[in-house]
Amino acid sequence: MKKHTGQNRATTATWHPATQAVRGGTMRSEHGETSEAIFLTSGYAYDNAEQAAARFRGEQPGMTYSRLQNPTVAMLEERLCLLEGAEACRTMATGMAAMTAALLCQLSAGDHLVAGRALFGSCRWLVDHLLPRFGIQTTVVDGRDTQAWAKARQPNTKAFFLETPANPTLDIVDMRAVADIGHDAGAIVVVDNAFASPILQRPFEFGADVVAHSATKLMDGQGRVLGGAVLGNASFINDVLLPFTRNTGPTLSAFNAWVILKSLETLDLRVRRAAENAQKVASFLETRVPRLLYPGLASHPQHALAMQQMEAGGTIMALFVDGARPQAHALLDALELIDISNNVGDSRTLMTHPASTTHASVAEDKRLEMGITEGMLRLSVGLEDPRDLIADLDQALRRAGL
Repeated sequence: MKKHTGQNRATTATWHPATQAVRGGTMRSEHGETSEAIFLTSGYAYDNAEQAAARFRGEQPGMTYSRLQNPTVAMLEERLCLLEGAEACRTMATGMAAMTAALLCQLSAGDHLVAGRALFGSCRWLVDHLLPRFGIQTTVVDGRDTQAWAKARQPNTKAFFLETPANPTLDIVDMRAVADIGHDAGAIVVVDNAFASPILQRPFEFGADVVAHSATKLMDGQGRVLGGAVLGNASFINDVLLPFTRNTGPTLSAFNAWVILKSLETLDLRVRRAAENAQKVASFLETRVPRLLYPGLASHPQHALAMQQMEAGGTIMALFVDGARPQAHALLDALELIDISNNVGDSRTLMTHPASTTHASVAEDKRLEMGITEGMLRLSVGLEDPRDLIADLDQALRRAGL
């Protein structure tokens, strides 16, 4: 393959995000294709035995095995680096593979992790159940309380882990303050940026050391493929993360990488339009439901902080009904346009009941600690006309007794 200018960091770093999302990291073969090629190959051939040995010794650049390198995957990783402002990236088969690898690659028995309480259900399971099984101590704090992070530090604290905005409570964490506290303790600060995407928020600019993504969400954005990514400095990605992923194999397929690459071309357009739609939908819902949480509204308790860290309020909100699960389910069942689905970041508007779906595996007391009640619903706004979304919500609310 011959390299296109999209692979030149010195050039691409000066481009704006919308341009990077279309052209960043592009490599072209001798055929000169305009669209990225899919390299569906598990292995690679060598000119001679010494070339193979040199590549395995790390003395010669080139591919060795698609569990480690693949041209299509490499283009995606370079493009994500440009969008997030990172030195290096490793993609994974799923978002949860990315979150798991970002933590397990750096933690050992006897180490301590501090995590924000509001996390995706599977992330909370990692913190509450998986890590302790391997002798890793964990402390969960209210991520909104900066001092709680400071009080939770221990001599063996090695990492901080947080989501902002958090899933599904839309808690906002002061990344700069928490990163300073973590660094003072010698901890690596890991931020899950899936809810905002690099279009609306770039955690490295606020002191994060590692950024993790579920590329299944806004990056694909059309409900087609699974994917994840972990980004950081070259030392962390190549010396800490890569040995873990090389030997455990949470590899992203070349086909899924290609689909996400094509999706990134419209990421800027999709995220900004969906955020505009969400702002309109949230303004309507604020007048119709007992409680609504959306970072883009002044009524959100951390609206000012959200607007300091994000370019817009995002595409996701949480609404609450007083009738607990029966009324929440009745509202879902009354929807005619909006789909009942536990995914987020899709071009289609989706709604789910976290207590019975995404966070059903979390113990009830832990859900309540996170702020997830039986009357909470999570709404991920897509690209439909917001007038149609509001009309559907209006009739569903009325039928559910709201």
